[in-house]
Amino acid sequence: MTITQLQYVLAVAEYQNFTLAARKSFVTQPTLSMQVQKLEDELDILIFDRSKKPIGITEVGEKIVAQAKNIVNEAERIKDIVDQEKGFIGGDFTLGIIPTIMPTLLPMFLKTFINKYPKVNLIIREQSTESLIRNILEGHLDAAIAATPLEIEFIKERPLYYEPFVGYVPKNHRLGKAKNLDPKDLDISDILLLKDGHCFRDGVINLCNSTKDRKDEHFQLQSGSFETLVNLSNEGLGMTLLPYLNTLELDTEKKQNLKFFNNPPPAREVSLIYHKSELKIQITDALRDVISGVVRGAIAFQDVKIISPLGGK
Repeated sequence: MTITQLQYVLAVAEYQNFTLAARKSFVTQPTLSMQVQKLEDELDILIFDRSKKPIGITEVGEKIVAQAKNIVNEAERIKDIVDQEKGFIGGDFTLGIIPTIMPTLLPMFLKTFINKYPKVNLIIREQSTESLIRNILEGHLDAAIAATPLEIEFIKERPLYYEPFVGYVPKNHRLGKAKNLDPKDLDISDILLLKDGHCFRDGVINLCNSTKDRKDEHFQLQSGSFETLVNLSNEGLGMTLLPYLNTLELDTEKKQNLKFFNNPPPAREVSLIYHKSELKIQITDALRDVISGVVRGAIAFQDVKIISPLGGK
């Protein structure tokens, strides 16, 4: 039994197809199939039910796959310990980022990070919070950047910054003449929202639910981008809320429609999240240091009221 054989088993279990598993493992299909068969012969059991399409996993195979994940993770941990001992910060590192953070945060830190740590091959994927959590659990992501708190048992959260909500309120809106906003001023019926699946949308709903009841008919206008929401607001279809960093790139005319909340402003906590096993922690620490450093100068707010993306969970 070898680590490589267990890695091939995990690949087949994930993709439920020997050809695809081989391609993802960067080996030929006969090589992968032979090694899996060799392991099954050694154990004198069947891990996979090849009669099914897609390939199924036998009952004992499920237990072996679960144990294989632990063994492969621990094997990677040994290399990780050696890298940390040598002070080496390099190799592949897959980072997930939620869509409402990616466009503003990534340009702020990416160039600085790759210049400071040229031996790290940073692989960046934009994914929903739900996908990030699943992929961290399955080992497809080394870390992720998401709105927290999530309070998930196998995930560690390390806050990077606290990003206030800012109102985008056209002059003809009922709050157009207000100097500042207060959560009690908000009415969910005239707030344009991101579509389902975005945690910032959930945060806005949670903020409004503290004073207003949600009604289904109020959610007909939804979008996947803040830019679209701003444009719809300018057409007189309502107001919207934006994360603070998204307001920095607005043109001068649009910035005149921004309204800040009274102190302490509602805000989202943005954290670096990763599996509690802390694999590649030296790269995770490097990422956190770089991101915290560049964002610190962009967000000067100190006292904020954190709005949970999960309804206070």
